[in-house]
Amino acid sequence: MTSTDQRVAIVIPSRYASTRLPGKPLADIAGKPMVQHVYERALQVTHAQVVVVATDDERVAEAVRTFGGVCVMTSPDHPSGTDRLAEVMAQVEADIYINLQGDEPLVRPADIDTLAAGMLADKQVQVGTLCHPIEAHEAGTPNTVKVVLANNGNALYFSRSPIPYPRDGKVAEYLKHVGVYGFRRDVLADFSSLPEPMLEHAEKLEQLRLMAAGYCIRAYRVEPTGPGVDTPECLERVRALMSGLPLAALPTLDDVRLVITDVDGVLTDGGIYYDATGECLKRFHVRDGMGMRLLEENGVRVAVLSGRDSATLRNRVADLGITLCQFGVKDKQAACHQLMAEAGVSAAQTACIGDDCIDLPAFAACALSFAVADAPVYVKAAATHVLIAAGGTGAFREVADSILIAQGKGAVLATATGYRQVMAKMAQ
Repeated sequence: MTSTDQRVAIVIPSRYASTRLPGKPLADIAGKPMVQHVYERALQVTHAQVVVVATDDERVAEAVRTFGGVCVMTSPDHPSGTDRLAEVMAQVEADIYINLQGDEPLVRPADIDTLAAGMLADKQVQVGTLCHPIEAHEAGTPNTVKVVLANNGNALYFSRSPIPYPRDGKVAEYLKHVGVYGFRRDVLADFSSLPEPMLEHAEKLEQLRLMAAGYCIRAYRVEPTGPGVDTPECLERVRALMSGLPLAALPTLDDVRLVITDVDGVLTDGGIYYDATGECLKRFHVRDGMGMRLLEENGVRVAVLSGRDSATLRNRVADLGITLCQFGVKDKQAACHQLMAEAGVSAAQTACIGDDCIDLPAFAACALSFAVADAPVYVKAAATHVLIAAGGTGAFREVADSILIAQGKGAVLATATGYRQVMAKMAQ
């Protein structure tokens, strides 16, 4: 079969029930629903013969029909977008299926053509995707998926951690994975029957299922892409970009000079225990304590902010040498501003970590906010970042490591020479 004989279909999965931004496909951008922008850009891909939207919601389907698009209804029970794509395969005939997310209204048709052309030219490519270079500060966040490549362009691994790891504090290049995939028909047919490996469970990345099963994924390099839409803040940013309005630079991990952390549910697992005398006991993770000291010794202040107060908590904070703290707080937004003033930093230089609705005012006060992995969905929706670690399992350390790596201090984590510079003041 020659490349001209191969049929390419672009499938746009589009779910209405997004946890972070409900109704996302229908969000208005410059007078059109977001899904229409994605659809119209997909139509400009010269190598594609078919473009369809795959949805499980009649409201999205009606919007697609209204602007003249083609829509396929799918089951609401699919665990992933790739499983949804496999259902579409039974209704849309093609040799290569390209999964283009419905929350990417700034997608460049030329990038999708790069993916399609690469797979059409080389039948050995079973799965294709895209990537582009990023700076170290972006590589430090677990919300950005990184990829490392072999010399032929095949992916060696995908991770939320910085890869390659900066053992000596510096890496020549990080590559961000762009979540657009091309699948050959037989690979897509096999996907749902593949076992979910430990790697997929650990990283929460479904492409690792394919790699664990022995499939090769070819990653084609493109120029840095525009932002997708995951949160209300992302939506406003995309609206501004598409309207030609100027954008203020967003704070990054490199800007952080103060980290404010909640206690119960972040530094602990949320459990509250009492001994026979009525003393409140808590379980803290030692790596979080080390993360606090590492930040403090590298120029980033740490503040502890708790809605509760106890001798146990005060002892823990004192053990770690943390002097910025407030206990028994009801108004966390006001408390955050007070802590910023004490530290001599601005909101743009401050990040906070929380796990429940009591922390939402703190999220509003700080430029960057992190929700632990086991936080309620509405708390995750309000945060700028969602962590991999749950409360009490090293969530603070995850943030600390990301900040240190982004600020070029990775050597203090990964080398004896780097750690030796601060070890005299370390505590767990």
